Amino acid sequence: MTARPRGKATGPCPIGRAVGVIGERWTLLILRNATLGTTRFEAFRSELGIADNILSDRLARMVEAGLLARVPYTEGRRVRHEYRLTDAGAGVLPVLHALAAWGEEHTRAGESSPSMRVVHRPCGHATGPGGPRATCDHCGQPIRRDDELWVRPWRSPDPIPLAQPFPWKSR
Repeated sequence: MTARPRGKATGPCPIGRAVGVIGERWTLLILRNATLGTTRFEAFRSELGIADNILSDRLARMVEAGLLARVPYTEGRRVRHEYRLTDAGAGVLPVLHALAAWGEEHTRAGESSPSMRVVHRPCGHATGPGGPRATCDHCGQPIRRDDELWVRPWRSPDPIPLAQPFPWKSR
């Protein structure tokens, strides 16, 4: 059984509860970057351009909600922490897919740039977003999380594999 995200959202509506957990400004962008493998505070800060105090607050709330796990590592003699996706955090992937599709259809980039693409790793072709029942537009095979790559051409032309959830258990 998957751990339920903890947080203050408790009403009867599942949309309301979800927004209570992931609806704060910056939270979905932090989850997007964690999905692409970002784990360290400094990397989130530089990639997102977010202030330290806001990032600290969001990361703490996301750990409390069970979206990220705070994992110690040693750098020199100092113990630091990285933030790894949990199953609950990885479960936000369909929301990120939906936001990307909505953004492509209803918004415009400030400058001319190629669109974000999802690539099906086994066949190497661009396709629609993955998900539990998604299949590749090119080869027709199911798209699992570990088969999905993202290309964000404004950052890099290289496909980026999605981070796998950290084997973290709710306490």
